[in-house]
Amino acid sequence: MAVKYEIDLNETGKEFPHYWELCVGSCHAATVLREDVRRQIRKAHEECGFQYLRFHGLFDDDMSVVLPPMGPGEEEISFFNVDSIFDFLLDTGMKPFVEIGFMPEFYASGTQTCFHYKGNVTMPAEDDKWTRLIRLFGEHLLERYGREEVSTWFFEVWNEPNLRFFFDGTQEDYFHLYEMTARTLKAVDACFRVGGPATSVNAWIPEFRSFCEKHQVPLDFITTHHYPSDDPLSTMGMNGPGVKGTSPMDPEVMEQMKKLPPEELAKIIEKMMHKENNNPRDILARMTKKAKEEAGDYPLYYTEWNGSKEYDTSYQAAFVTQTIACNEGLVEGYSYWTVSDIFEEMGLHGAPFHNEFGIQTKHGVAKPVYRVFEALHEAGNRRLFVEGSHPTAEVLALKEGKQVMLFAYNHDIERRDIAPQEMELTLVGQIASIEKAVIDEEHCNPKKAWETMGSPAYLTREQVEVLDKESRLTYEQIPVAGNGETKLHFTAEEESVTIFRISLA
Repeated sequence: MAVKYEIDLNETGKEFPHYWELCVGSCHAATVLREDVRRQIRKAHEECGFQYLRFHGLFDDDMSVVLPPMGPGEEEISFFNVDSIFDFLLDTGMKPFVEIGFMPEFYASGTQTCFHYKGNVTMPAEDDKWTRLIRLFGEHLLERYGREEVSTWFFEVWNEPNLRFFFDGTQEDYFHLYEMTARTLKAVDACFRVGGPATSVNAWIPEFRSFCEKHQVPLDFITTHHYPSDDPLSTMGMNGPGVKGTSPMDPEVMEQMKKLPPEELAKIIEKMMHKENNNPRDILARMTKKAKEEAGDYPLYYTEWNGSKEYDTSYQAAFVTQTIACNEGLVEGYSYWTVSDIFEEMGLHGAPFHNEFGIQTKHGVAKPVYRVFEALHEAGNRRLFVEGSHPTAEVLALKEGKQVMLFAYNHDIERRDIAPQEMELTLVGQIASIEKAVIDEEHCNPKKAWETMGSPAYLTREQVEVLDKESRLTYEQIPVAGNGETKLHFTAEEESVTIFRISLA
């Protein structure tokens, strides 16, 4: 039996800001110096509408921000590479969502690093040197870009300090790091918008707010991260697992993990992030509601979010559509992690498709999730009421002027209890034309085309062109009834998105 929905296309609808377009992530800073990464960022900005770019490692040694002296004398501070990235973003029409970190090795109190690119994740050995760097950084930005421009940027202190992998310190240490960073930037100019705690699994928000309010520490916004496999309503802190996408572990296990070489720890994290989970379908919305309550009157930004399983297939497209529909009105901005598979946390993998986070492959081929972001960008800012319900097959209806776009998705976490679903949409209103496109196993699937090629490890330019063609949305015309009521009958395959582009008469 078909699941039935009815939509009155004549309605004005309610406001539906494109909050998911605020920002997108991009691995670590040094990769944004690459021209192939820049091409993909430009493309995502132009076609998907992303406004800001966030990345790790702005102060990492591979950015040459702090250069130790070759002999006697002081270190050199250089923002040349930082300027190159920020100039590129502004030239592209984007802005930086500045993640302040990690620790320049010359200033570090320890040797613990994260990932293949070895970002130092320890506290500064001397607070004065860190605050001097932050002061010079702030002064340089104002001088180069001007107060009016810099006041539109975000400055987020560190990344996931509640995870030992990313921060070799306590909650108290992070609060101290945040305080001296925020106070220093605000002392340079009050225009700097500063926030945190940038935690994994929605953690530390009440404690962080309380600390800032009690000690009158500058705080302009709250940031955190979530993934569907996270501990659902976690208040997890330093006694937690040390990796996103897990439930709390015994502290002794965590201590043992801390002693592992970075490469081994990275493998464990990768495995845990892709583990099975039994969380409810709307888990991200539930997390967001809790975080919004804890944030109070502060703007809430999720500076990392993504799925937890299948990044290269239509599953991710359906997941993103369902998440965006569910999180309406809960968050000021989202930052999808990440814009590209040119991603070096575990080293740069060779295969064109290897289930990496990006919305584009290393060669810039759009994945199914990219095409959903592209279509959503085209859609309007008014959401129409959709009458009807179903556990997995639903419809998001967006309108702008005389164009309505429908996104019919069939999704559940881990493909649980899901099957192809017959759908019937009754559209009320005079329609001039309807076009239909599908994202599923058979449509808009460059990975399948790559597998048909024999899964070559190294692609030729001609093969990239073929995959790019296979990735594109293909719209077909649908007959329209002339009596003011049109019925659409179709099958929503499991983990699929069916898009209807409707022009009203």
